[in-house]
Amino acid sequence: MYLTTEKKQEIFSKHGKSATDTGSAEGQVALFTYRINHLSQHLKSNRHDFATERSLVKLVGKRKSLLDYLKNKDIARYRAIIAELGLRK
Repeated sequence: MYLTTEKKQEIFSKHGKSATDTGSAEGQVALFTYRINHLSQHLKSNRHDFATERSLVKLVGKRKSLLDYLKNKDIARYRAIIAELGLRK
């Protein structure tokens, strides 16, 4: 499995407040980004997997709404997570 409990704890401890802080917007955005990257790699080799494509689109939408929330709530946290994850070019 690509997303183990240890990997989740690592993502949340790096981007959230702690390893158990799974509800922070930064932690959720980081987790969604990790999942989006994995699904994108899967779709490169399985172009006709439309169920995965749909779930990828839904994840991107969730990440975008969380980033919009973060931008409206605290622009400094938004800019920090964007720079840390390298989402904008």
